[in-house]
Amino acid sequence: MTASGEGYPSDLTDEQWALVEPLLPAPRTGRRGGRREKHPRRRVVDAILYLARTGCQWRYLPKDFPPWATVYWYFTWWHDDGTVERIHDTLRAKVRQADGRKAEPTAGLIDSQSVRSADTISRATSGYDAGKKTRGRKRFIVTDTLGLLLAVHVMAASVQDRDGAKRSQLWTRLDHPSVQKIWADQGFAGRLVTWTTDILDRNLDIVRKPEGQRGFQVQPKRWAVERTFAWITTRRRLACDYERSPAHAETMIRWAMTDLMLRRLTRGKPATRQGPRLLRRTTE
Repeated sequence: MTASGEGYPSDLTDEQWALVEPLLPAPRTGRRGGRREKHPRRRVVDAILYLARTGCQWRYLPKDFPPWATVYWYFTWWHDDGTVERIHDTLRAKVRQADGRKAEPTAGLIDSQSVRSADTISRATSGYDAGKKTRGRKRFIVTDTLGLLLAVHVMAASVQDRDGAKRSQLWTRLDHPSVQKIWADQGFAGRLVTWTTDILDRNLDIVRKPEGQRGFQVQPKRWAVERTFAWITTRRRLACDYERSPAHAETMIRWAMTDLMLRRLTRGKPATRQGPRLLRRTTE
């Protein structure tokens, strides 16, 4: 907490919390009821967004948040029961509709990003990307043409793009059947194009560099997905992969995109937040 007790820039505004709160599951209590939750859920969400934004370790969450173990328990619960996906997908539909589009897209873009993993990450879930000279993990994402996330899959960095892209494309096919075409760069060319047509009954369109082009240039129809990776890595927790579980790494990416979409949906509105909070000086 800041010295004035005013909270952090990553804290949810009242308007943002009004979008998130109805999407959270009911408290876990038995048939005969149970004790009320000790810590406000809003502070739990604030803590997760703070961790994503600053990149701090779970155990280093400031003391004015709920205990780190409590926050991690909620993070895991909401990952396991699909709450994070539900929040993310609901907000994505709202952002698209606010932009004058249908809730579900008809086209997407796919790309991958290799990132270094922390020393605590098991070698069983990480690898070496010889092309990028990076030891860690590889993120495969599918976005709509606005750059909003449709699917994410995290694997060892040693996996080739043509092989690693299959699962994220399959999830897109199942969760977003309206998507008929996906654009990709040349790294996804070859047998993946045939697999997409034969197995998914969809079109994978390879965007090739113009003849004579040297060096990196943003390609038409490809800039949106590249911008999404830039958005994701502005969150320090995602500049490197710190999550022991690849599935938790995917969830942290969804939290980062949720934060971004909440800010977009409430842009231009008063940023009213909770009042000052007392700093807890006792150790948990």
